[in-house]
Amino acid sequence: MRTPLLIVGAVLLLAAAGDARPSPAGASLPAAIEASTTGCGTGWTRPHAGDQVLSLRNDGATAADVMLIDPANGAVYAEVEGLGPGVTRQLRLDLGNGTYAFRCGDDGGGDPVVGRPTRITGPAGTSPAIQPVSTNDLYAPARSYTDYVSAGLDRLTAKTDTLRDAVDDGDLDAARTAWLPAHVAYERLGAAYGTFGDFDGAINGGTAGLPGGVHDAGFTGFHRLEYGLWHGESASSLRKVADRLAKDVHGLKSDFPDQRMDPADLPLRAHEILENTLQFQLTGQADQGSGTTLKTAAANIEGTREVLGVLRPVLRPRYQRLPEVDTWLDRMDALLKGHSSVDKLSTAQRERLNGAAGQLLELLAPVATIAEPRRTS
Repeated sequence: MRTPLLIVGAVLLLAAAGDARPSPAGASLPAAIEASTTGCGTGWTRPHAGDQVLSLRNDGATAADVMLIDPANGAVYAEVEGLGPGVTRQLRLDLGNGTYAFRCGDDGGGDPVVGRPTRITGPAGTSPAIQPVSTNDLYAPARSYTDYVSAGLDRLTAKTDTLRDAVDDGDLDAARTAWLPAHVAYERLGAAYGTFGDFDGAINGGTAGLPGGVHDAGFTGFHRLEYGLWHGESASSLRKVADRLAKDVHGLKSDFPDQRMDPADLPLRAHEILENTLQFQLTGQADQGSGTTLKTAAANIEGTREVLGVLRPVLRPRYQRLPEVDTWLDRMDALLKGHSSVDKLSTAQRERLNGAAGQLLELLAPVATIAEPRRTS
């Protein structure tokens, strides 16, 4: 059960390269630095080392994407996307000894402009520069993940067929046993759901937006079958549900080779999978009677590991906190081990699990920004 992640806002900063904290009360704002292609970087009149706030203003006619870069290699210290005409944004950074320049691009698709280099002397700063990722850098990870999904779809179809056969044979005890292995086989494919199109809703959708709730004809897939299996529905009434689920899973498997996973989407998924886990699994919201949402959460952790695994060559030289991500994934696994239902956790166990999930989400949040493909010329 998933919902699209809505990203709102204009300021995107790279892995602690800066933040959008306001200036201290009573502090005067710095003079605005021009952030359009017509005068990129002009107005930076008092460059200095240390913690500081930079004001960027777009005096151009179109929205601008602005980066503070190392002009020698294009590494990015901070970024503002979609800075509208006449709009000012503040960036807070800790800059150190080095050479900096602003790079400004507009929505018209023209070549970006790099402003005049600015030299700063002093001690080292704490805002790191991160080498931009190109679309080409993500092709190999996307291919590897596509291979992982293809293999996972083979396992999914086999386990779903077992589930369907149990329902068709009228053996509901066997069907309840087969339901979880089939469902978690789907959940492990989390990073590909954007490629699945309408199949995702048909196979793994919930009741949100359905007027009839669990009784709505539009409620299909794993969770509809889960509801029936754990709420006393007969095998004869569930055969159509199980047959439809198996048909959709086979349809997904047949359709997937013709679909293209956008490499640029892959970095987004690491955070999105766990965000949905926190919203639906760790709250028990997705449970339709089986009491297995924590098993689903463990499958989501596995899916997140797979995404990070294929992205690791891209992330390792760019994200210093990647080892912390691995540590917190291990911690989440340990906290989930041996548990199935949120309702059976103690208050202390729920607090530890939610705290670990929150920390992990915070650590995963920069991945999408760091690995977002960017034009460098």
